[in-house]
Amino acid sequence: MSFERQPSAVGTERHHPHTLSTLDFQGASSAAAAKAMKSELAKLASQIPEKEERKYFSQEMDGFYMLFTRYLNEKAKGNQLDWDKIQTPSEEQIIPYASLATCTSKDDLKKLAVLKLNGGLGTTMGCVGPKSAIEVRDGMTFLDLSVRQIEYLNKKNEVNVPFILMDSFNTDEDTKRIVQKYATHNVDIITFNQSRHPRIKNESLLPVPRSPTSPIEQWYPPGHGDLYESIYNSGLLDQLLAQGKEYLFVSNVDNLGATVDLNILHHMVETDSEFIMEVTDKTKADIKGGTLVDDNGHIRLLEIAQVPDEHVEDFKSVKKFKIFNTNNLWVNLKAIKRVMDEEAMDLEIIVNNKTTPAGEKVIQLETAVGAAIKHFHKAHGVNVPRTRFLPVKSTSDLFLVTSNLYSLTHGRLVVNPDRMFSNVPLVKLGDHFKKVSEFLTRFKTIPRILELDHLTVTGDVYFGSKVELRGTVIIVANFGERIDIPSGTILENKVVTGCLRILDH
Repeated sequence: MSFERQPSAVGTERHHPHTLSTLDFQGASSAAAAKAMKSELAKLASQIPEKEERKYFSQEMDGFYMLFTRYLNEKAKGNQLDWDKIQTPSEEQIIPYASLATCTSKDDLKKLAVLKLNGGLGTTMGCVGPKSAIEVRDGMTFLDLSVRQIEYLNKKNEVNVPFILMDSFNTDEDTKRIVQKYATHNVDIITFNQSRHPRIKNESLLPVPRSPTSPIEQWYPPGHGDLYESIYNSGLLDQLLAQGKEYLFVSNVDNLGATVDLNILHHMVETDSEFIMEVTDKTKADIKGGTLVDDNGHIRLLEIAQVPDEHVEDFKSVKKFKIFNTNNLWVNLKAIKRVMDEEAMDLEIIVNNKTTPAGEKVIQLETAVGAAIKHFHKAHGVNVPRTRFLPVKSTSDLFLVTSNLYSLTHGRLVVNPDRMFSNVPLVKLGDHFKKVSEFLTRFKTIPRILELDHLTVTGDVYFGSKVELRGTVIIVANFGERIDIPSGTILENKVVTGCLRILDH
């Protein structure tokens, strides 16, 4: 089912508390920029002849304009984080997963809906179309695995947990076509679109697009923090509440560890918490990830983009901030409704500076879905095992999830019990492996890695079948050279160079 945004009573009756006249602009330049932006957005809307479509577009631009005026205000005021007030969260703010009661009851599932953030493309891995359509294990895509998980959950527990995809304008068309193949599966699939915002010219602070139909690259999806506005404006939130759904489990579509967990769901119900963020212990690979902090007694999400330059190293410190946000979130639907009705959702703006292929510098104003934690009652983090965070952002990640480190059970990855270490191996594949197509041609079969600790591969390297890697393995093919690792090779604590010398490491 596709859920289109409704430019109806929601769009016409709801207003934002801030308007051009009431915003406390610091100086005439900010007020002038706001006025110019408002005029340009009105010109864009006036080009749409069809009334309902124009309402929908205007509603979307209204959301963008409020974000833009907040950006101007903060920029003019020079708002900066007061680092002295930022502290490590207390024990009450971050609860260990191991302390949660074990739950086997299916009653809570009747009130649950599952949502995957599905706005991203697979371009960084050399693929065309939605990232969720990339094959990641046994010929199955991210979407295939997610649907299989929910279908099994529904069948096993005799419930009907709906599966929701928040698409962007980049992924919507392809996703609608792809989900048709699940029509016979025991799962209700709902899709809806997040907002489309115009990119902003860095110099003039005016919108890049000159028409509502301007090329796609002149627009952007404003981050997953847009979830609340989009699910509210689409009418989907009201529909879920009408169906008796009370809880929403949100996660990135590329996180293969983000499965429905009865213990966390039951903990949320029992503690009457409106928002739970799954966090996990930080490693050196996660130092840039957002973290939960105590800000003057209040829990909030802190992203690296919000940290003053002089405190970035403090932010990365594993000693001060030991956990990071997995973006697995559990949110109370009635609470979302309350916050949105009160027009109180005020997420920190992340300024994303970009350069277009033509060389023009543009700005994207984005928000993070986890930043809403500050708006909800009894909100806290749960420190979960690393197995609940298995993102596939690169072919190095793909190498891990396709290996014998995991097995597949009802669409979920399960760690091989023969793995003797609790940590996941650190894998760094070079540029020759960057695209999925290149990655696949360089492995006859994925090496066995149950005893691997660290793998680095750079240059023109190919692997035969049934290769086994143990300990620390570094393979470096110099420019103009090629390394072929023969089938059946076992490498343990070895450095392999261009002439295939194998040395003890």
